[in-house]
Amino acid sequence: MRLRSVLLAASMASLVAAPAFAADYKKLDAEIERLAAVGKVPGVAVAVIENGKVTHVATKGVRNAKGDPLTPQTVMYAASITKATFAYYVMMLVDEGKLDLDKPISAYLPKPLPEYKAYADLANDPRWREITPRILMTHSAGFPNFRWLNPDEKLDIKFKPGSRYAYAGEGINLMQFVIEQGLGLKVGEEMDRRLFQPLGMTRSGMVWRDDFKTDLADGMKEDRTWEAHDDRSSVKAAGSLDTTISDMGKLAAAMASGWGLSAKARAEFTKLSLPITSASEFPTFTEATNPDNAKIGLGAGIGVVVFDGPQGHAFMKGGHNDITDNILVCVEKGRRCVVILTNSGLGQRIFPPLAKAALGETGAPWSWEYTRLLPVEAP
Repeated sequence: MRLRSVLLAASMASLVAAPAFAADYKKLDAEIERLAAVGKVPGVAVAVIENGKVTHVATKGVRNAKGDPLTPQTVMYAASITKATFAYYVMMLVDEGKLDLDKPISAYLPKPLPEYKAYADLANDPRWREITPRILMTHSAGFPNFRWLNPDEKLDIKFKPGSRYAYAGEGINLMQFVIEQGLGLKVGEEMDRRLFQPLGMTRSGMVWRDDFKTDLADGMKEDRTWEAHDDRSSVKAAGSLDTTISDMGKLAAAMASGWGLSAKARAEFTKLSLPITSASEFPTFTEATNPDNAKIGLGAGIGVVVFDGPQGHAFMKGGHNDITDNILVCVEKGRRCVVILTNSGLGQRIFPPLAKAALGETGAPWSWEYTRLLPVEAP
């Protein structure tokens, strides 16, 4: 009788632990193909993670104008998913006591920030001293996304650091600068040593490698013309990562499971550090707000956006340029993720139904993140 009770309890525990939604991968593959055709996306690559393990990888479509097939080993541009990857490395430094998220960056730099040529524009604004790693990694330093977006192309601080969210690649790159100048670490080499190599991400790098040429994705612009892959020659924490869907699946599994981090550091990574009140992510300095954001706990984690959906706490990070659209969505319960990489600037329009087909309804704030969520109908 006692054995029966133990077995029953174990059975019930496994039911509770099981995800509420389990994808049928044959149906998912068919849906990937259908949505790629409907959305006119040339190549779509998908990785699914369950219980912190990669359970499915699929690629559909082509990688270039010649019609070469997209494969699990095709190198694709990660775009701003680089930021989430870098953030995970940052949390390793925090875990080891090398960085304190709430200590001013001035404490790490050998000299005041404006004395460095790249940041001389801030010489007359003492607010730079208020900036901390958490502020940089939660996009709340007050910087423009990139300084060249300003009419004078100079870097400035537009609001009190830490007071609100405004997406800024400048802030992520400054965090890289602080690590390199203050800690003496080369971020590209460190991420390769501490993330890519141990995880078996053999076709990933923060700078261009010649061996990527053998299986490389170009991208399609909105006018349906092709543009060559941009070979990035310098490390930029805001967006220089080249990777594959196979490799990104491994990284997402690591993020979901907390690989390489203590439980405390992993919790900090996806904790709501700063509420997001803006009605949309772009334009970055929009005054429009949405009170419904608070209902889903929308906010900034460390390099990711966090929210609470029907499956519980979750996080996401997108990446976009004219020839790239990518998304990473993870649900904490069940350590479940989907990664979608596309070689089109319009890939975002198929993200909601594709993510739902892979994970079920996550409640991801699609309309806050994206502006091109077109109705998807049969071709």
